[in-house]
This record gives sequence, C-alpha cells and structure tokens, in this order.
Amino acid sequence: MSQLNQFGQPVGDALPDWQPRPHPERVTLEGQYCRLEPLDIQHASALFAAHASAEDSRSWTWLPREPEQSEEEYARWVASVRALGDPIHFAVIDKRSGTAVGTLALMRIDASNGVMEVGHVHFSPLLRQTPMSTEAQWLLMHYAFETLGYRRYEWKCNSLNEPSRRTAQRLGFQYEGRFRQALVVKGHNRDTDWFSIIDSEWPEINRALQRWLAADNFSADGNQKRTLQSLREV
Repeated sequence: MSQLNQFGQPVGDALPDWQPRPHPERVTLEGQYCRLEPLDIQHASALFAAHASAEDSRSWTWLPREPEQSEEEYARWVASVRALGDPIHFAVIDKRSGTAVGTLALMRIDASNGVMEVGHVHFSPLLRQTPMSTEAQWLLMHYAFETLGYRRYEWKCNSLNEPSRRTAQRLGFQYEGRFRQALVVKGHNRDTDWFSIIDSEWPEINRALQRWLAADNFSADGNQKRTLQSLREV
C-alpha cells in the first residue's frame, strides 16, 4: 500500500537505504552448460559461422541491422561494439565445444535507479532451444539481481515478434504493456512490448530456473521432464 505524505497524497514506499547500484562490467559468467564472455574479436569467426549455419536469415528480421555478408564484415561489427559501456555485449560459449554460438547484451543501464534491460539477443541454431539458451539468460539475470543488486530487469521486443514474447513469458517476465509507434526499424513501424522482472519476484524465478537447469530435469536424450512454468507453480 502506498504511503501518504504530509499533504495526504499517496506516494511510493519509502526506500531509506537505497543507494545507486554498480554499473555492470565486462565480466565472464560461468554456468554448467555455457559461459558468457565479453564479446571480442576472437569470437567473430565462430559467431559468423554459427549464424551462417541457419537455413535462412529470418533470425535477423527483428534485429536493428541487416546480416553481415562476410566474416570480415561481422568482425567489423564486433569491433564497433565490443568496448561499449552500454550496451555491454556478451558472447555465449558452448562449454562442450568451446565455441561461441550466440550473443546478448545488457543495455539501457540506469544504475541510479537499479534498472537495466537484456537485449540484442541473437542466438544461432547451435544455441536456440537448448538448455544453454535458458542458462545464458539466467546467468545475466543472476548477475543483475544477485551480484549487482538491481531492482528491475527489463525485456522489450517488437510486438509482432511472437517468439520473443513467448520466451520472455516462459522465463518469468511479466507483460506490462505496448508502446505504440515507438520506433521506425528498417523502414517499418515498430510497436514495442514491455516485460519485466522485479527484485521481489526474482527469488521464485531463480529457484525455478535452477531446478529446470538441473541435470536430473533432462532425460537421457536431452528432453525436459518439467517445464519452467510448472516449476514456478510448485
């Protein structure tokens, strides 16, 4: 319930101990299936090859840029973003092969208010729909909430990007609404859907993600035994 100020007006809950949070760093985050490394030139060759293994370029539809046509062109993109402080891009490394298989980033970082967003998610066919893809998302969430103490973690996507919408909800993000005509991307209108996880929701989401990622949740052929949603309902 909102508190009242001296004028009898409702105001938000008091946060007397709140302090701005640290800015995320270019750190390496270790999981059991994958590792997140700060994106660098050394990842460019493997990433270009991983994306080139796709049957077509449909995974680029929702990105703000068009597909690079050569490894050299992809390396130039990596060089242009690798040292940025916002967004901070990470390469997802398959721990079995040691190969980079996708990227994602922390962005729109607001340390004063403890808010940031996961974005620029681009997973190759070697990563999509694998435990690694879920673990990569969990590693960044865990870093945001547990290591840095952020209050809010956001996910935004084109309202027409149904796979992204489903993924956000599967991971436990709550749908907040649609910002109409928010952007013009590649010559087309984009309405943007907003999702978030806040710190009070994180413990339950964290427990479910860790239970889902546990080795005993997968059969010998790699199929999940319990869904994330069912584990959140326990």
